[in-house]
Amino acid sequence: MENLKRFNVRVYGILTNDRNEILVADEAFQNGIMATKFPGGGLELGEGTLDGLKREFIEETGIEVEVKEHFYTTDFFVPSFFDLAADSQIISIYYLVESKDWSSIKTSKKKFDFEYVKGKEAESFRWVSVFKLDEENEISLPIDKVVVEKLKERFLSISY
Repeated sequence: MENLKRFNVRVYGILTNDRNEILVADEAFQNGIMATKFPGGGLELGEGTLDGLKREFIEETGIEVEVKEHFYTTDFFVPSFFDLAADSQIISIYYLVESKDWSSIKTSKKKFDFEYVKGKEAESFRWVSVFKLDEENEISLPIDKVVVEKLKERFLSISY
C-alpha cells in the first residue's frame, strides 16, 4: 500500500430488463485481460458521477439511461485491477439505472461473443438473471462480486 499515489474512481450502472435480468458486459482489454462486469468505467477529471455514468452507457451501449438511485460504493480497499503501475486504489460507485431503450442494446447469449484481436479492446453484452450470476465464475471484478450478493438480497426481499 505504500506505493499508492492516487484514487481511480469508477462508476457502474445496474440495468434490468422486463424479465428482471441484469445487463453484464464481457470485455477484452488491451492488455489481454478478459472480464465480465457491469457496464460503466472510469470517471473523467472534472466530471460528476452521474454524468460519467450516463456518458459511459452511451459510449458502451449506445443508449441513454436515467439514474434512479445509488446502490453501493466500495467500502473496502481494492487495488486497481487494470493499473499496471499498481499505484492506484479503486473506488467504485454503483447506481440502479433505467432506460426505455434497453431492448435496442445488441446482446448475445454467449459469453465473450466477439472476435478478440491482441492489443485491442472488445466488448459484448448479455442479459443474466441475478440468481444465475454465480459471482465466482460469472463476475470478474472483486467489487462487482459484492454488488452481486447485495443484488441477490434485494431481489429476494422484493419477491416476497
